[in-house]
Amino acid sequence: MIMSLFGKVYYKLLQIWWDFTVPLRLKLLGVELESGVKFYGMPIVSMVPGSKIKIASGVVICSDSRFTALGVNHPAVIRALNAGSVIEIGQNTGISGGVICSAESVAIGSNCLIGANCTISDTDFHPIKPLGRRYNNNPEDIRSASVRIDDNVFLGTGTVVLKGVHVGDDSVIGAASVVVKSVPDGQVWAGAPARFIGGVSD
Repeated sequence: MIMSLFGKVYYKLLQIWWDFTVPLRLKLLGVELESGVKFYGMPIVSMVPGSKIKIASGVVICSDSRFTALGVNHPAVIRALNAGSVIEIGQNTGISGGVICSAESVAIGSNCLIGANCTISDTDFHPIKPLGRRYNNNPEDIRSASVRIDDNVFLGTGTVVLKGVHVGDDSVIGAASVVVKSVPDGQVWAGAPARFIGGVSD
């Protein structure tokens, strides 16, 4: 009973600490935060001058395995990589230990479920051509294309969404899928690469 009470008090104090420190740190970095964004743990966030990260009201970002059933491999990572990069996360979306990286634009809609340890990126990070690949940071040699995830999308745990992909409203992506092409509204896709499985009402 005493330990249970201690645990409740401890977690309440943790939440008070995160409610104060995380929004403060993110706002100091330049992140646009609407009201009611909830953090469980400190995410890893970086943005270069001239980039934009906007997180809408009601978003929940979990970076601590004690607060999500599947656990997370690492804190949530949100990085705007270039001047002009934009990351937008819509209202009431939940993210657990995910990675969101943008060289151009990553837009996530409202009421989305981004399962534990998903990765969403609009860039290859390195050139395809082999000569000097490891050290070549020239943006003209690195392929990138905007990513858009519409409203009420569910990405299963461990899903990877790659550059140029648009996932339509209400769609579901099965766990551990690799999404390399766009998904229409209201469909279930799964696999690596992800393929059509059925409709959400099937």
